[in-house]
Amino acid sequence: MRSGAGARMAAGVATVPGLILQAAAGIGGLIRPAAKPLHPAGSLVAVTIHRYGMRDVERLGVPFVDEPGTTEAWVRFSRAAGLPRALPDVHGIALRLSGAAADGADADVLLATTGMGRISRFVLVPARSRGSAAYSTLLPYRSPRGAVVLAAVPEDEDASAMTLAAATPGGQWIAFADLSVAESSASGSGDEISFDPIVNMLDGLSYYPWATRLREGSYRAARWSRRVRD
Repeated sequence: MRSGAGARMAAGVATVPGLILQAAAGIGGLIRPAAKPLHPAGSLVAVTIHRYGMRDVERLGVPFVDEPGTTEAWVRFSRAAGLPRALPDVHGIALRLSGAAADGADADVLLATTGMGRISRFVLVPARSRGSAAYSTLLPYRSPRGAVVLAAVPEDEDASAMTLAAATPGGQWIAFADLSVAESSASGSGDEISFDPIVNMLDGLSYYPWATRLREGSYRAARWSRRVRD
């Protein structure tokens, strides 16, 4: 799919879930003022990402995706609404990637449980456990090669091993890395970390203006919730 057409399709499909996220964050803040009105409770673990990169014809102009290597990272696993574990919930992954920003700082990537199809990769999907559904970035990034979506696919029920993949909005997924959780690496809830994929952007990626506007709505709701809590 041509990048322009892919971006337009993604914009149309992702508008509804983006507005839902904004509304959910605002409602969550009213009901439960907290530092994180969405994904209020989580677990933080250390992970290692082994990147095997992309072939020349697949390269996106994004070093983290294109180049082989090893990246140390933190992952916060969480449930969006904080429902009891017996109930399905939208699960989230917040990645903090060491040294992956353009200036050598850490970069953040947020993913939530979605489908993996051409349309369903832009649709939030409740799951019973963090390893029972795939995750995507939901909104596409802009790369030097056009629009791109990132995904993480669990290999087991605990999501202690995952495959990372990239795709154009309507294209085939291409795996570029394996992620593994270090044994006995639990390190609290991660509530003290403020993940911000807009400010802490991966080198080579940016958000389309409409995607930034959608995300900013939920961030405004979260900041309001923190003020109410304080």
